[in-house]
Amino acid sequence: MRVGVALKRLKLNLLPLSLLLIIPAINVSYGLLNNTIRGCHSLVTSLDMAIPFIKQFIIAYWMWFPFMFISLVYLCFNYRNSYYKCVITMVIGMITCYIIYFFFQTMVPRPVVSGNDIFSRAVRFTYSWDKPFNCFPSIHVLASYIIMMASRKLDKKPFIKFAMNFIGISVIVSTQFVKQHVILDAIFAILLAEIIYRFVAGFILERGLIWKKKLCWWLTMKKKLET
Repeated sequence: MRVGVALKRLKLNLLPLSLLLIIPAINVSYGLLNNTIRGCHSLVTSLDMAIPFIKQFIIAYWMWFPFMFISLVYLCFNYRNSYYKCVITMVIGMITCYIIYFFFQTMVPRPVVSGNDIFSRAVRFTYSWDKPFNCFPSIHVLASYIIMMASRKLDKKPFIKFAMNFIGISVIVSTQFVKQHVILDAIFAILLAEIIYRFVAGFILERGLIWKKKLCWWLTMKKKLET
């Protein structure tokens, strides 16, 4: 019985979940822009220089990937409107980031990481496949903060709300300690997420619901006229 219910829920959510495919499709641009062909700028401040490199935070940095997937799937199944707002905000936010990367490329200087412990190897692996460009604003911070904003609706699920915020903050902080981003990258990403989530995504979702109601009304009237 439970398996049947679970399969039914999955079937009902397959179409909304398919919207997540837009994100990796857009992300193709990341690799194309991750270079200095168009020039490069530095946003490093004295405060960034004072932040220590802590290799252990690479674990939190990598938690971003399962954190995004699990959070979005959970929201899709349980808080559909918040899920739609998240996807809309991420898509618009990522496109905005890529436009900025194209016209204003930045670079974050990285430390030389030695040692053969698991944390050092993880950092070196991260540095090897992700060049130190495409930094301003931070997509890691943008997406994490979007999930944190969506969690505000989860008052009846305090543990899940806490987990989303704890992991989100951990990811944001990790971008600084593993020297993947500077402070301005994080600040601008948060501001960008706030603006899109509160105003743009909310407006698009509201208009979409209105058009959905109009379409349902039109189909109902058409069916009545045919009978």
